[in-house]
Amino acid sequence: MSRVRELPGGGRAVEVEPERLAGWFERFAARHGGVERTALTGARVEVRAADGAAAGVAVPFGPLPTAPAEHAGLAVDALVDHLRAPRRIGLVLVRRGAHSVGVAEGGRVVRSNTDRHLVQGRSKAGGWSQQRFARRREGQGKRAVRDAADAVAAVLLPERLDAVVLGGDRAALESLRADPRLAGLLARAEPRVLDVPEPRRAVLDEAARRARAVEVEVREPG
Repeated sequence: MSRVRELPGGGRAVEVEPERLAGWFERFAARHGGVERTALTGARVEVRAADGAAAGVAVPFGPLPTAPAEHAGLAVDALVDHLRAPRRIGLVLVRRGAHSVGVAEGGRVVRSNTDRHLVQGRSKAGGWSQQRFARRREGQGKRAVRDAADAVAAVLLPERLDAVVLGGDRAALESLRADPRLAGLLARAEPRVLDVPEPRRAVLDEAARRARAVEVEVREPG
């Protein structure tokens, strides 16, 4: 089943794999009385239906390799071909208590490192006990970030990657950017951050499949 999330201001985003994308747009056209036009730029593809519904995709993995154009009817072949091109993707999944880092090809993990970290929850104690607990928790958090950064450096820096996809907690991911070894790598990361639970190997495997997918932003007429 496709993942769906609500969009701010209305509408929804539907996660669609490359192999299903052409069929998804065909069904969208059938539901909305046909497609009037498709607008393509390097960064976005926008489809407008006859009844006013719209479906848009922010193009991942660099600009769409076609000149900006507007077509009558449905014209998403260039987007589908772009998404189905083979890529070696670096995956970085991080949450407070764990990380999972991998290299994926064709939706499958071919190299990885996954580990968990002890980072205690907040304490309800007061006074000196609370301060000592806070310092210990801060230290654990720093070690967890350092371990995750070491894993990213070991697994991904030696690789020739076509793209980098992140997932997990945005604050934890932002902490990794402070490591100078990772600045160039993380600067290449796709804008979209995958929403994932605590990283484990099974979560990494799913992220490898999801990394190839796109979110289609759908807004109904009216």
